[in-house]
Amino acid sequence: MKKNVINLCALVLSILITIVYSSCSQKRLPLIKATSSMVDVRNGNEFKKSDWRISPKIKPDIYKTINKDSRVTFYTDIDSISFLVKKDKAYDFIILLNGKDSAFTRIQNVPTFLEVLKIGRKYDFQDNNIKVKFPYKSENNSDLKSLRTKFRLDSIAGSGDEISKYLNILHWVHTTFHHDGSKDAPQAVGVEDLMTKCIRDQKTMDCGSLAFVLSNCYLAMGFKSKRIICLPKDSTDFDCHSINVVYSKTLKKWLWMDPTNDAYVMNEHNELLGISEVRECLINDKPLKLNSDANRNHIVSVRIEEYLFNYMAKNLYALESSCESNGISKSILLLPLDYKGILPRTKSPDLLCTHNPDIFWAIPE
Repeated sequence: MKKNVINLCALVLSILITIVYSSCSQKRLPLIKATSSMVDVRNGNEFKKSDWRISPKIKPDIYKTINKDSRVTFYTDIDSISFLVKKDKAYDFIILLNGKDSAFTRIQNVPTFLEVLKIGRKYDFQDNNIKVKFPYKSENNSDLKSLRTKFRLDSIAGSGDEISKYLNILHWVHTTFHHDGSKDAPQAVGVEDLMTKCIRDQKTMDCGSLAFVLSNCYLAMGFKSKRIICLPKDSTDFDCHSINVVYSKTLKKWLWMDPTNDAYVMNEHNELLGISEVRECLINDKPLKLNSDANRNHIVSVRIEEYLFNYMAKNLYALESSCESNGISKSILLLPLDYKGILPRTKSPDLLCTHNPDIFWAIPE
């Protein structure tokens, strides 16, 4: 009996020594205290008030920064912590909220959106595993004829050349229908009803609805057009963007038209570009120009740095459009070879995928 007790004591002592040794050998994380859930953040020279909310339930709660060799400082209401953030490094610490809730927090350097896009530069032009068609409504469609007449699209388009008509309709849609991405467009039966309700009741549209309207206006005028959903790589990022392309018979290519921002894109020679060309220019660091009157609801001017090199660089990783396969309506997703995992908003069973841009950007018949 005495021997068993001695053995048990030895076992307990051994376990305690192991626990103490393990605890001492582990690196203790820095800890700061807070009584408010909001944190001010200085990232390099940029200071943002209440830029971060403490979330103890998220483990780890990651603050992402694209700045390299930049000092990031978190300021709680009673404490602070600072790290010189290096490329591809992560910095962990604890925020103790109200003396009881521990928030495991991480500051992490991540690639810029442009760097992510460059990694996804490669396609496979030999990928011919799917067969699809891109049907376009005829201008003689009864609904489109009504749309053309009711909204006097011929007068809006004007009597100039093809490109001027495209731009005139773009500007009209942007000016007539205001954008609000935080609200859904009103429920409607078809595009004409949607447009009528928004004008009559002064309702706003999200970017997808604006692209839907612009596409139908182009189709009503006999111009081949489609909505393109531009998607990020990050599966946790549900902020995508919808714009339009319209096919130019004069230039023999698709052209970028963004009704949300009244925006189109050009090269250094002021030649209009399509989505595939803009994506290629971003990847290869070629010069790009944005029309000077690009804006949001005629209130805020759109800057090329934020719009193209940040927001659209993020959202040009993958592209989605409507199509038909074996007579059935589907969606088709154009993916770079770098793609792995699941993209946001792409879980539909009717989704087809390709790595071949030639399939996605087929010339309209």
